Amino acid sequence: MLNDTPLWRSTPPAIFPICLALLGLGLGWRNASEILPVAEEVGDVLLGLGSAFYVFFLISYLRKLIARPMVLFEDTANPAARAGIAAAAMSMMMLAAALLPFGISAPFIWWIGVIGQIGASAAGCWAIWRDPPGKRRFSTFQYLTFVGPVVGPFAGIQLGYATESLILTLAALVAYVIITGGLIVQLRGAPPSIRLRPSMAIFLAPVCLFATSFAMLGINWAFVIFYWLSMAIAVVLFALIPWMIKGGWSPIWASFTFPMAAFLEVQVMAVIKFGNAIAIAGVYVVMAVATPVILLIAYRATMRWVTGELAQESEAARV
Repeated sequence: MLNDTPLWRSTPPAIFPICLALLGLGLGWRNASEILPVAEEVGDVLLGLGSAFYVFFLISYLRKLIARPMVLFEDTANPAARAGIAAAAMSMMMLAAALLPFGISAPFIWWIGVIGQIGASAAGCWAIWRDPPGKRRFSTFQYLTFVGPVVGPFAGIQLGYATESLILTLAALVAYVIITGGLIVQLRGAPPSIRLRPSMAIFLAPVCLFATSFAMLGINWAFVIFYWLSMAIAVVLFALIPWMIKGGWSPIWASFTFPMAAFLEVQVMAVIKFGNAIAIAGVYVVMAVATPVILLIAYRATMRWVTGELAQESEAARV
């Protein structure tokens, strides 16, 4: 059943992690085509799809903000929505990386993403401060809100912002250590509810992004550490899939998408660094799994957005 209310009025931040995944998937395919016998056209198509998907929903959300700017703070009342807003800024930095071969105002787009990420982190801090003390808890959603700057090197280094990219990565690393430490302590006493179990997949994303960013920065020892950490986490999460999906479909299934795209980037980087058969096999395996899963979740989320269910289920604010 279609929703009679204009959809832009309740554009859900929950859609932006999927935008991030589509852009990451396209970059993974394009980068793989440069070192392996992979069709370059697939990466171009995925990047075109991801860019159009992202720009469409970004315009929709901006229209919602223009109609009532304070709606941003209503959206940040929800930790998952805070992560979605941060994913919008991360996607902007990834869009700059997608546009690099074309030289289409990539520096300007990259800086918009950086500033947007800083703003998303500030809004996240404000929202946590406003939360009642009993609700102030660590969550994997905070990785996007506070560790998001780690994607800076994806375009920043090629744009000539190597120092800025290093600063963004190190700042993200500080946030990562704090959040991970808090999560480990918290999860020992309070495992996530069935509804939030899919968000555990986000554990994979930051380690993959750190591995890729440190490789781009030329800090190879850090790449090796985070690469093997990503492999270990991926194995554990694979074993936990039945546990994570037990609650059935929800907007939080977007948590499966961008970590898979980030994991593909790591496998491509491993081929560049190691060049062995295991790394090459890793690229093809992750491509075969991540591509249909990300596209299917993106399709399902879009269909639920059309009916208004995605906004309702993710508790998106409305104007």
